Amino acid sequence: MTSVLYLDTETFSPVPIKLGLYRYSEEVEVMLATYAFDDGETLCWDRTADFMPPELYNALVDPNVTVVIHNSQFDRTVMAANDFPELRLERVFDTMACALSHGLPGALGTLCDVLGVAADQSKDKAGKELIRFFCQPKKDGTRNTRLTHPEKWEQFKDYAKSDISAMREVYRKLPKWNYPQLESAMFTLDQTINARGFAVDVDLARAAVTAVEATQAKLATRAQELTNGEVSSATRRDAMLRHILGEYGVTLPDMTASTIERRIADPDLPEGLRELLRVRLQATTTSTAKYQSLLGGVSSDARLRGTLQYCGAQRTGRWSGRLFQPQNLPRPALDNDTIDTGIEALKAGCADLVFDNVMELTSSAIRGCIVAPQGKKLVVADLSNIEGRVLAWLAGETWKLKAFADYDAGTGHDLYKLAYAKSFAVKPESVDKEQRQVGKVQELALGYEGGVGAFLTFAAAYGIDLDDMASKVEGIPADVQAQCNKFYAWAEIQGKTLGLNEATFKACDALKRLWRRAHPAVEQLWRKLEDTVREAVYNPGRLYNITAATGEIRLRVRRDGAWLRVGLPSGRNLCYPTPEIKGGCCDVCQGRGKILVDISMEDCPECDGTGDLGKPKLTYMGVNQYSRKWSRLHTYGGKLVENVTQAVARDVLAYGMLEAEKAGYEVVLSVHDELLTETPDTDDFTHEGLAALMSDNPHWAQGLPLAAAGFEAYRYRKD
Repeated sequence: MTSVLYLDTETFSPVPIKLGLYRYSEEVEVMLATYAFDDGETLCWDRTADFMPPELYNALVDPNVTVVIHNSQFDRTVMAANDFPELRLERVFDTMACALSHGLPGALGTLCDVLGVAADQSKDKAGKELIRFFCQPKKDGTRNTRLTHPEKWEQFKDYAKSDISAMREVYRKLPKWNYPQLESAMFTLDQTINARGFAVDVDLARAAVTAVEATQAKLATRAQELTNGEVSSATRRDAMLRHILGEYGVTLPDMTASTIERRIADPDLPEGLRELLRVRLQATTTSTAKYQSLLGGVSSDARLRGTLQYCGAQRTGRWSGRLFQPQNLPRPALDNDTIDTGIEALKAGCADLVFDNVMELTSSAIRGCIVAPQGKKLVVADLSNIEGRVLAWLAGETWKLKAFADYDAGTGHDLYKLAYAKSFAVKPESVDKEQRQVGKVQELALGYEGGVGAFLTFAAAYGIDLDDMASKVEGIPADVQAQCNKFYAWAEIQGKTLGLNEATFKACDALKRLWRRAHPAVEQLWRKLEDTVREAVYNPGRLYNITAATGEIRLRVRRDGAWLRVGLPSGRNLCYPTPEIKGGCCDVCQGRGKILVDISMEDCPECDGTGDLGKPKLTYMGVNQYSRKWSRLHTYGGKLVENVTQAVARDVLAYGMLEAEKAGYEVVLSVHDELLTETPDTDDFTHEGLAALMSDNPHWAQGLPLAAAGFEAYRYRKD
């Protein structure tokens, strides 16, 4: 009796797939369906010539048959659009979802390479050419078919079978610790959310595009006027840099927004250059692309679907964005009342009469394109400082857990003020607004073993003038100051002062050291997790428990064959393929043949802190976030803690999503730690109710202080 059906489809649509699956599927035709039963022969149904084979139909309707598909969201959607029998998701084993849930790449060809599936079983160059030939329209709008090219069509059918062969081998080789049983409910909800989509204010999106295009034309004209025609458009970076150097004698390292903003603030800058830089800053605002993505991908019912990628952040299991990238929406520069006024002005076609900076308005208003349909409302809630809470819980940082609980109860201090106060042993009530901002950057930058570089990055994001901050930092203990002096001397020799002057570098380093001193359990977790992972790599099959400082087991580490697994409290695993520990002598000690273990750079007994970190490197295979290629990656204690913290935060959010759905809050989108739900416009559904569901502890997270807050609206906004 058949137990497994392997299935794949080949399709044609005049709509480019880059506009999104659901827009593509509105005009899609399934041409071929290739399939195989268990270990049987791979077959191909030519839907353009024949009726569906009875054995395929029977397998599709048989609830006892597991259907294995790679990227089932695509195949299920196009099949539904072509009147196939309904294929319920609980019967589907999605090899792409399984791969992603274990930290593996999702693309079938890459996955075959990683898992060692034979090359002739994966996609090849000739196959991709056949895909382009039959699955995409020609430039004149016509298409190639079975009738126009019968010989190539037979080659196309043969090629289509190769995906089944590859998928079958991948299915057999994939680990299955996280999927399907553990994550079946979550994956099902993910697919439901993607199919549901959210309502789009199409009129606003069109008006914004029109306003941006008109503004870009005006900015281009003004750039030409300011440069005497040397620069045709403010978006022409190289031409702009050349003109600024030749005309004003000013050399800019780059034309990033932060660089331009700093130069605009220079009181000695010539006014003509200041205006030119303002024009450049406006012209390079990137909101237009998001509006275009909304308009291109929106379905005929004015809903945008398919905007989330399950386990898109492969290491942690967090969602990533698709199409208009909802996880990467710009931070509004305007307040909500001003944005509401701007939206009305955009839709009336007069934004340029009301606003000096239309580009700033359209960038700030992008969230407003997400709306509630007639008779409904958006109920939105966001988990409060979830990573900080999870980190404290995993580490067992008792004072901080109590601080979160007290703050939630209305009896405690603001955590950013408290971070600064703990660092300098002052009362939280004495921390002013500027110091609170420093405390915020400490919390965001330093929890994962970040140093001066991490502090610098977050400080820039939150507009902190580091030189000014350094001049106001007082009360650094003498022993910490001595450590900062020693570290600066090393950084100066190595050329790693990050462009900071001595006082500012030392101030940032002191803030790092003081934060760590106030968080001994967190610092211990960095060391404990890295040391345990290293030991597990050397001892396959042995289980290691990692406890919080309070004594509870939080994580479990084990190496099984080529896989290192970090077991999370939820039961899910973080997976690190083919871990290795190699090399690692510091620069000075390397010539002596020393391998230094269990030391920090500052405490190196061989070179007295003048060389690089001495531990042998801990590495694993993964997708490089910059090159997007499968390659060997380096990790360390702080990075491992970041992975597990974000993974636990993801599991908390996932639990809240499931609970929200059960209570009738239909999730339409998640943005980081925020849920957007669509509900009837009645008093039965409130943001307080959603927040309560999201902050209800899962059974595996007792003692984790959770809190959430939100709002109700007819148009999405940044609260």
